[in-house]
Amino acid sequence: MPNGAQNRNARDRNELQDQNAAAAKTAAPAQNARAQKKLARYQKILCPDFPDFLNKYLSLKILERLKGIGLLCGTDWTPLFHNRFYYSRYDHSLNCALIVWNWTRDKKKTLAALFHDVSTPAFSHVIDFKNGDALTQESTEDKNAAMICADKDLAAALAQDGLAASDVCDYHKFSICDNEVPQLSADRLEYMFPSGASLEGWFSLRAVKRFYADLFVAKDEKDNDEFAFKTKRIALDYFRRILKIGYFLQRNKDKIAMELLARVVDAAIKCGALREDELWLLNEREIIGRWDALLRGKVGERKTKGGPQSVEAAAFLVSEQSFAMQKNNGQLKTDEARRDFLRLYKTYRTMKKVRGSSAPLDGYFCVQLDVKRRWINPLVAQTEESPRTNEVAPLSQETVTDKSQKVFRVCDASPRAAKERDRFLAYNDTPYACIRLAEL
Repeated sequence: MPNGAQNRNARDRNELQDQNAAAAKTAAPAQNARAQKKLARYQKILCPDFPDFLNKYLSLKILERLKGIGLLCGTDWTPLFHNRFYYSRYDHSLNCALIVWNWTRDKKKTLAALFHDVSTPAFSHVIDFKNGDALTQESTEDKNAAMICADKDLAAALAQDGLAASDVCDYHKFSICDNEVPQLSADRLEYMFPSGASLEGWFSLRAVKRFYADLFVAKDEKDNDEFAFKTKRIALDYFRRILKIGYFLQRNKDKIAMELLARVVDAAIKCGALREDELWLLNEREIIGRWDALLRGKVGERKTKGGPQSVEAAAFLVSEQSFAMQKNNGQLKTDEARRDFLRLYKTYRTMKKVRGSSAPLDGYFCVQLDVKRRWINPLVAQTEESPRTNEVAPLSQETVTDKSQKVFRVCDASPRAAKERDRFLAYNDTPYACIRLAEL
């Protein structure tokens, strides 16, 4: 082999090994004591008194599966992103439930929030992109109610609380749990806190506490329950931080990461490196471990003493027999399909820079698409300043809600905010996002 090719292969191996080590570390939050302490402090802000009735639900398989599904849609697995910590769909679901319980003391609504994401597949909204649903990102939600209603262990736990699956299988019917963009619900409130904190540090725990303490439950324009801020200054600060996240998710960097991984998943299914149902059966580490092994040409199960040491370790790999079975069934198809998958996957695992362009570029993976605009136009109760407070909102029903108080959308209360909203809604990055395709 020529020296140039040897050097290139060695460099590629080193890049992938570095990324494996980083991903394995980030995707194992239970091993990070500091992260766990911060998560506990965050949960204490959301709900100072943890509801004991939730404990029996937290070990159910239907919910535990979400521990291996990242909130940030596969970006934990590419060096293009530098997420500050790993945050799972399980964390998101539990913390949504804590928010709802803190403000409603309603078991039905709280459990609807807890189970609202059980149908989320590996890589989360990437699969919506795969399904051609980049604009609404709701294509996988259809499975949610069916999964809840089919789970016997969940049914038994619900019966202890005098509930049935039909009571909690549709969180959309509870406006405090979910509402339409740009309104503020528990789902959107919780989603944005860790997203902003992990992506760029836009929400510290101190900031979360400040925003959360200023909330109350009001009635929106349609007389539905919705979170609102007491203070215009705090509402504007929150609105602008959310716009930062919105811009981030509209830029080519995020678009191409989502679309490229969607194409990787498609290519993996076509060549037999993944069955579509495995998106709901395997966690992200297991899938990434399998694909990394294929990329190295080492398909098999590596056994280690003392537990898994890396993404390729035994607990995160599919066995050699499993791959042999797929090949014998004709699922591991042509060399060309496999090569296409490996090239796209290697590109995802090693990409570090996005190039904007007005047209597609030769030798690049290029994307041009519109995606969902995530932003919040929160309700605010007043336009004058209020004294600062860092206290968590009181928990009694009488003090946390004031549904008779008149509220306004912050963009109606602030002409400047309205202009900022309009600029965001009109914003577009360069027509094409491009990543140079890796060589095999």
